Amino acid sequence: MSNNIRSTENANPDVLDDGTIAATKKTQVPNKKTRDLRYPDMQSAMRFPIKLPISVKSKSGDSWTESQNISANGVLFQMDSDMPVGSLVDFTISLPAHIVGADADVQLDCRGRVVRSSEDGGRRGVGVVIDEYRFERR
Repeated sequence: MSNNIRSTENANPDVLDDGTIAATKKTQVPNKKTRDLRYPDMQSAMRFPIKLPISVKSKSGDSWTESQNISANGVLFQMDSDMPVGSLVDFTISLPAHIVGADADVQLDCRGRVVRSSEDGGRRGVGVVIDEYRFERR
């Protein structure tokens, strides 16, 4: 069977034919009570305290930061500006060549949604769930 064909009994509407994961569009920002009920599984994945450079693109502009931790579901990083829960964010995580065993750094281009935001010492801790991603060698 070709890699581009999916079985209809196992079809997942969020997985595209090329294997990428389609983002789900949210039409409203959940309030705190709803958010706590809607995203409990986002924090259930094991977190790894990995510090990697991240380029963030959002409505408030482009900036650089560093990951605080990464899980299978998303990433936590700190920002100087506010990123409201529910807002969409594009970001790129740089994976160093010597860490991933490649000849060049690998870029993980991601699109996600802010699922939590808190202030700590004047900076915002931002938790983002990854809705889409793709690896790119540069």
